[in-house]
Amino acid sequence: MDASPFRSHWSLDPEVTFLNHGSFGACPTRVLEEQSRLRARMEAEPVRFLHREMEALSDAARAALGAFLDADADDLAFVTNATTGVNTVLQSLRFAPGDELLTTDHEYNASRNALDFVARRWGMKVVVAKLPWPVPSPQAVVDAVLAHVSERTRLLLIDHISSQTALVLPLAELVRALRERGVETLVDGAHGPGQVPLSLRSLGAAYYTGNCHKWMCAPKGAAFLYVRKDLQPGLRPVVISHGYNSRRKDRSQFRLDFDWTGTGDPTAFLCVPKALEVVGGMLPGGWPEVMASNRAKALAARAFLCERLGVAPHCPEEMVGSMATVALPDGFPTEPTPLGVDPLQDRLLFEHGIEVPITPWPRPPHRHVRVSAQLYNSHAEYQRLAEALDALLR
Repeated sequence: MDASPFRSHWSLDPEVTFLNHGSFGACPTRVLEEQSRLRARMEAEPVRFLHREMEALSDAARAALGAFLDADADDLAFVTNATTGVNTVLQSLRFAPGDELLTTDHEYNASRNALDFVARRWGMKVVVAKLPWPVPSPQAVVDAVLAHVSERTRLLLIDHISSQTALVLPLAELVRALRERGVETLVDGAHGPGQVPLSLRSLGAAYYTGNCHKWMCAPKGAAFLYVRKDLQPGLRPVVISHGYNSRRKDRSQFRLDFDWTGTGDPTAFLCVPKALEVVGGMLPGGWPEVMASNRAKALAARAFLCERLGVAPHCPEEMVGSMATVALPDGFPTEPTPLGVDPLQDRLLFEHGIEVPITPWPRPPHRHVRVSAQLYNSHAEYQRLAEALDALLR
């Protein structure tokens, strides 16, 4: 197998063809070394680190993240994952019985569960916009969502890049159109940062939560929540702690509430600057070239797999980032394992050494394979996947 020259920067199992960066990411060894250094510093004198030094370290990490996302650092709060960010917003907002929460049929299951939970608590209705599949254009997505907006719509929850189908959704158009109708947007950006260019300042969404541990390659447990400045008053973290009754006047209440929610290991998000430095330094053009290179690789992999499997792409190229989905023929047993894993996914791993997700879509027995493209991946790995699929599906 022709390995990518970048693979040496990661500690991935050399016996596994890893085509699933999208699920949990993978952290470069130099970033993990920085996390170990920070942990050693914390454990050498925990009180000094957490009580005296932590605030300045956190401010510096948010400043680096804000520069990367084109956002005011004071509009960002670190959280452990995007699911926490979604829950934070939904459980802070106040609604009335009969209000409507809008989402799409591509929404990530964990976030959809949070939406359903809050809707039941307030006596609201969750309205689901069914997106066309295959998707002919970004405008078709905009039209499908706007067709479900009513006078009772209070919030749109939408993926930036859908987990099941890897679609890069037309966020800017949706946010603008919804705001014109008096509806704010909560973006589940679990896959967005580091996969596609992102300017939160220009986007104008009310809320955006994203993971740093996926495409930005920070350690697990690093994520953020962005809240537009006019909406920060009244928004609280899911854990209320010391900041709630703080008398400090040098920081906003948003800052005081979110910067300390109890004792934990902060080293994952403190490594965000190092992750940005390390991955951005792997190509001469920095992060723009990293994202463009990964996207080109994903498009090439999609074209190759579609040709080998004799299927058409699900969406236009403009809706593809660093992941792509390809339809699989029906017929292989699809009853999931007790862990909810498709049996084909297990056989790819245990018989062929290939880690790649197989997802039912739009419903069983229809399904597809979702491939990720990171710097450490090579075209030879997608060829190996095609050969394995051919052997198993035949």
